[in-house]
Amino acid sequence: MKIQRVNESINIKRSVENGTEKQRLVVKDIISRIKAEGDLALKELTEKFDGCRLDSLLVLTEEIEEAYSLVDEKLVAIIQEAAENIRSYHEKQVRNSWMTTSENGTMLGQKVTPLDSVGVYVPGGTAAYPSSVLMNVMPAKVAGVKRIVMVSPPGQDGKLPAGVLVAAKEAGVTEIYKVGGAQAVAALAYGTETVQSVDKIVGPGNIYVALAKREVFGDVDIDMIAGPSEIAILADETARAHEVAADLLSQAEHDELACSVLVTTSERLAEEVALEVEKQLAVLPRKAIAGKSIENFGAIYLAETIDEAAETINKIAPEHLEVVTKNPIEMLGKIRHAGAIFLGRYSSEPVGDYFAGPNHVLPTNGTARFSSPLNIDDFQKKSSIIMYSQQALKENQEKIAAFARLEGLEAHARAVEARFNKE
Repeated sequence: MKIQRVNESINIKRSVENGTEKQRLVVKDIISRIKAEGDLALKELTEKFDGCRLDSLLVLTEEIEEAYSLVDEKLVAIIQEAAENIRSYHEKQVRNSWMTTSENGTMLGQKVTPLDSVGVYVPGGTAAYPSSVLMNVMPAKVAGVKRIVMVSPPGQDGKLPAGVLVAAKEAGVTEIYKVGGAQAVAALAYGTETVQSVDKIVGPGNIYVALAKREVFGDVDIDMIAGPSEIAILADETARAHEVAADLLSQAEHDELACSVLVTTSERLAEEVALEVEKQLAVLPRKAIAGKSIENFGAIYLAETIDEAAETINKIAPEHLEVVTKNPIEMLGKIRHAGAIFLGRYSSEPVGDYFAGPNHVLPTNGTARFSSPLNIDDFQKKSSIIMYSQQALKENQEKIAAFARLEGLEAHARAVEARFNKE
């Protein structure tokens, strides 16, 4: 990994989520087909892209029961414990409806209502992601969403991974469909004979899934357009090089476009981490992917002071941030922009990926400057409540009418005055 001073240009943004013109046209064509042909198009596209012919798109009860028989009981227990940790954390985010009253009879408030339905996309292909199921479903469940639909591309055997099905059952998914890609997003947005449409679509996916989510946004809501994974580590001389290197590689193995950055005040640590990354990379099972990630998007930045290091982190606004310093909690006030902040040597990033409880669906590509992790608010909506008494309106009618006329809206003014004008 290249070592450079922080005063050099820092830019880790990768606008891959925009896709190519060809990819955008493919997605638009798929969405059009789903709208026009429904289930027929879903099955044909699943056969084309996933290599399996399906009789039924819906995952049946027997398939879920079979999944439990295939997953070791200890792993089922781990999934259950992780689900409980995630539930417990998100329960603390729940907002309640509220109301206030004034002496003149005014009543103002906010009504919090869960969404009616949510679709959760879970990536498939060569990997299985039970953690993605839990992180997307549990906050929706805690928020009170009644209908939670999961879609995921099947393997060539026409089945979904057993771990994914177990996680879905434990999390409380109400419907599961064996379909993926842009066609799954379109089905969730517009519905087919089998798949009823939803109000919001969440969950990660490849570039075609990302483009499809962008295309249907407005007809339904979406969580975010997530880019490749990122980790930044803020460290001083107390950090251990082999641990820092291991954590950098934990994100590099995700994707060739993943980004792994160390910002440190210690030149010794910088040099040792650079050597450790190469050493550990050589024996990593996914070294081809991780190697390209480190080569193209890996970096080590040297800062003169810890404050300069913290400000560098704020410029990067990483998805994941580990703070491995002598007093990590003291650094918390200096960090303004990061999706998730892991404090101390023992808070390795995978702790958050799988088990601790906070959501691992995080803003990427610098969007932590203005975005938050997936949370309860993403699955609820708010309605304002306004109730004026006769006294309250009488006291304020002239002010309201004057404001309306300032904007040239005479009918607005007269609507208020009509309550007091004699017929």
